[in-house]
Amino acid sequence: MRAPEVGGVRLPDGRGQTLRLAQGASLSDFADKIDVNPAQLVQALFNLGEMVTATQSVTPETLQLLGEEMGFKIQVVSPEDEDRELLESFDLSFGEDQGGEDDLERRPAVVTVMGHVDHGKTRLLDSIRQAKVGEGEAGGITQHIGAYQVTAPVDGTDRTITFIDTPGHEAFTAMRARGAKSTDIAIIVVAADDGVMPQTVEAINHAQAAEVPIVVAVNKIDKEGAQPDKIRGQMTEYGLVPEEYGGDTMFVDISAKQGLNIDSLLEAVVLTADAALDLRANPDMDAQGVAIEAHLDRGRGPVATVLIQRGTLRVGDSIVAGDAYGRVRRMVDEHGEDVSEATPSRPVQVIGLTSVCAAGDTLMVVEEDRTARQIADRRNARKRNALAARSRRRISLEDLDSHLKETSQLNLIIKGDNSGTVEALEEALLGIEIDDEVQLRVIDRGVGAVTETNVNLAAASDAVIIGFNVRAEGKATEMANREGVDIRYYSIIYQAIEEIESALKGMLKPIYEEKQLGQAEIRELFRSSKVGTIAGCMVLDGIMRRNAKARLIRDGNVVAEEMTVSSLRREKDDVTEVREGFECGLTVTYADIKIGDIIETYELVEKPRD
Repeated sequence: MRAPEVGGVRLPDGRGQTLRLAQGASLSDFADKIDVNPAQLVQALFNLGEMVTATQSVTPETLQLLGEEMGFKIQVVSPEDEDRELLESFDLSFGEDQGGEDDLERRPAVVTVMGHVDHGKTRLLDSIRQAKVGEGEAGGITQHIGAYQVTAPVDGTDRTITFIDTPGHEAFTAMRARGAKSTDIAIIVVAADDGVMPQTVEAINHAQAAEVPIVVAVNKIDKEGAQPDKIRGQMTEYGLVPEEYGGDTMFVDISAKQGLNIDSLLEAVVLTADAALDLRANPDMDAQGVAIEAHLDRGRGPVATVLIQRGTLRVGDSIVAGDAYGRVRRMVDEHGEDVSEATPSRPVQVIGLTSVCAAGDTLMVVEEDRTARQIADRRNARKRNALAARSRRRISLEDLDSHLKETSQLNLIIKGDNSGTVEALEEALLGIEIDDEVQLRVIDRGVGAVTETNVNLAAASDAVIIGFNVRAEGKATEMANREGVDIRYYSIIYQAIEEIESALKGMLKPIYEEKQLGQAEIRELFRSSKVGTIAGCMVLDGIMRRNAKARLIRDGNVVAEEMTVSSLRREKDDVTEVREGFECGLTVTYADIKIGDIIETYELVEKPRD
C-alpha cells in the first residue's frame, strides 16, 4: 500500500494505529511519534490551508484532522490522565495505596459549612472558633489560616474536628474538579425564620454531588418567628429526612449569635462521621494533601494552606503542589505557632514553595528537590501548551457578527437569583426564532453569583455569561477581564432576550451617547498658507480640546456636523485644551467658517448597558 499523500506531501501510513498526544502538543511532538521531519507536517497543513509552525501548540481538532488524513487514530490525553502518568513515571500515586489495615489510624473529620447568604454561616464559624479554638488563649486566634481544628467532648472522649473556613461552593468545586475530595461532612446552615432559599438548595446539590454526609444546623432559633419544624419539613423535599421523622440526617437547633447548642452540633458531626464514614489514614507514609488556598505574602513569599489527607508532613520535606515546588521551611498552625509535623486531617500553612499553587492542587512529598522540580516543570509546560493551543480570542456579543461567519453557535452560561427565573430565561432564550444556520446553546445554568468556575468554563468554551439579578463574586470579575470572558448583567428578562436576539442576528452595536465639552465663538479669522484658515476664538463655556469632534452652529442652525478640531493654540504654544474665559486659535476640518459662528465640541461616550 502506498503512503498517503496529505496536502501534496507524502507521509507515513498509520493503518489504524493509535497515537497518544498531550493537549497542546506541537507538530514536532507529532513528528517525533511517527518519525518524520516536522517540516513535512508543517507543509502538509499549510497546503490544507492552515499555517502552523513546528513548535506551536495546536488544537486537538487539528491533530485529529491531520492524523485521520494519514490513517492514525489520535487520542488526546486529558490533563488528569497525563498527570497520573507523570506521577507514575516517578513511582508516585495520589490517594491510592495506604498499606494494610494495621497501618491505618483514625483521623478527624473535615467539615465545610455551607448555606444561603445571611443565614449565619460566618457567625457559626466565629462562634465555634471563639468557643473552641480561642480557649485559654489571650486575644483569641493569633492568625487566621483558612482552616482550623476544634475539640468536642463526645461520650466522655475529646474528639477533634477540622473546619475548612472557605466559601463552601469554592471548597467543593475547585477541589473536586481536580479529583481531590477535601471534605468529609457538610454542615448546611438554614435560618429558622427564613426557610430554605435558592443558595440552600445549591449547597445541598453541591454536597450531594460530592457524596458527603450532611448535618443540618437550624440557626436563629432565638429569633421571633423561628419555625424549626417547618425547616425540617422543607428539607425532606431535598432528600434530607430528620432522624425524628425516621430518616438518617441529624438536625440540630442552634443560635450562632447566642452560642446555643454549639456542642450538640459538634457532637452530631462526630456521630455522623462515625456512622457513615471510615475515617482512617496511614500517618507513617510520605504526606499527601490538598491546598485549600494559597497567596503571596510580602514577607514570607508563597504561602499555602494545606490539609494533610494521608501521611505526615514534616519541616524539611521536598514537596510539589500543582506546578509549584519547594522544601518545607516552616509550618504554622491556626494559633500562629510553629509546628514540626502535620498528621492526617491537620491543616497548616506551608512556607517554602517557589511559586503560588492553586486552590485544590494536590500536595505530595517526593524523595528529593530535583524530582519535585521536574514534576512541577513538566506540569507548568503542559499548562503553557494547553493555554497556547486554546485560541486567546474570546467572543463577546459585540463581535458576534464576525464570529458567526466562522461558527454558527453561541454558547451561554446562565446564572440567576432563583431556579424558576433561570428556567424561564433559558426557555425564553431557546425559544428565540432565528435562522437555522445559527444555534443557541446553554452549556450551564445555576442559581447564585457568577463564580470563578463559571468563568473558567466560559473561557474554555467561548461562552457568554448571563447574570440575572446576580453579580460576580470574589475574583470572578478579575478573572473574566483577564480571560476576555463577556459577563452580561440583567434585571429585566425582556432586555436579556432582546439583546441575545439582536446579537444572534448580528445587529448588536455599542450604544454611544454624546457628552458636550464646550462652546467657542469665532472672533477673528486668519489666513495661513500652511494650515489654511485659523479661527481666533473666545471659549464661552466648558473646554475646547484638540482632536475633539465638533459641529459648526450659525444663527442657531447646525451648518456642519462631525468636524474635528485638528489643531489648537494658546498664544504661541500648541496646547491640548483651552478652558472657559480664555482666547485660542484653532483649525477645523471645514473650510466655510465665518466670524460669529459657534464651534461646539463634544465626545461620544459608550453608554453602559443596564
